Amino acid sequence: MTVENCTLAIKIDIDTLKGYREGLPRLLDILKAHGVRASVFFSMGPDESGKALRRIFRKGFLTKMLRTRAPSTYGLKTLFYGTLLPAPMIVPSDPSLLCRALDEGHECGIHAWNHVLWQDRLPRMTQDVIRHELGMAMELFQTVSGARPSCCAAPGWQVTPDSLAVQDELGFAYCSDTRGSAPFLPRMEGQTFRTPQVPSTLPTLDEVLGRDGVSAANAADHYLDLLEPGLNVLTIHTEMEGGAMSGVFNAFLNACSEGALTFMTLGEALAASLPLPEADVEMCPIPGRAGTVATQVI
Repeated sequence: MTVENCTLAIKIDIDTLKGYREGLPRLLDILKAHGVRASVFFSMGPDESGKALRRIFRKGFLTKMLRTRAPSTYGLKTLFYGTLLPAPMIVPSDPSLLCRALDEGHECGIHAWNHVLWQDRLPRMTQDVIRHELGMAMELFQTVSGARPSCCAAPGWQVTPDSLAVQDELGFAYCSDTRGSAPFLPRMEGQTFRTPQVPSTLPTLDEVLGRDGVSAANAADHYLDLLEPGLNVLTIHTEMEGGAMSGVFNAFLNACSEGALTFMTLGEALAASLPLPEADVEMCPIPGRAGTVATQVI
């Protein structure tokens, strides 16, 4: 195993109230102990995680839920939010946590207003609806932090030409909506967009756990084996790496600290990658995840 000549950017997605209130502080403690700055993306509005159970009919969704022990990872209350239980607001429940991430030097942006709505309904959304969803998230972020968010990461790596067009309108420095190999300018259905994409290059823990012999005991070593020279972008989730799998994440960072590895935020990785090539974006299936995700096509 080697991490020589590697750059690693940690992208943190916050999907739920539990992930925000419990997982984020734990991850911030771990990152602070290692002196690592990450890029953190906040679901700002209601937690309607219970409605995600509509995905049960997607191929692979139930298998993933069982393989990753989703009820214990997310908590039973979370699995009923927005259905049997009211949908609580995420960032408004404790705005100081977003401020803490900023104060500790992390790059912060928006993940969504309503995470489940975006992930499950984006193809049916008009530009007006997309603009409204992103606008509410941006307004709350600015109210809490005092500044407009400069970056965005779409829930579930779900994009459409309309969502990319609205992101262009809103003037983000970059978005991280895709899976791929290196930063690029996205082209979808024949249209090229000007907002750079910084894709996730590595699989997420919930995609590899319980597959091909990967377990909590060896997951850190598995990720070390996946690191390649150049830029590596790892998306983690406050509900998993900030929860029961926090030990796995801490062990991974411990191992990384023993090698010649450089940590960057996504914004810093983008700046180091200029000028950017254009690349097509297609919705493709990937191992370990139900449905399709926006993928950089080389």
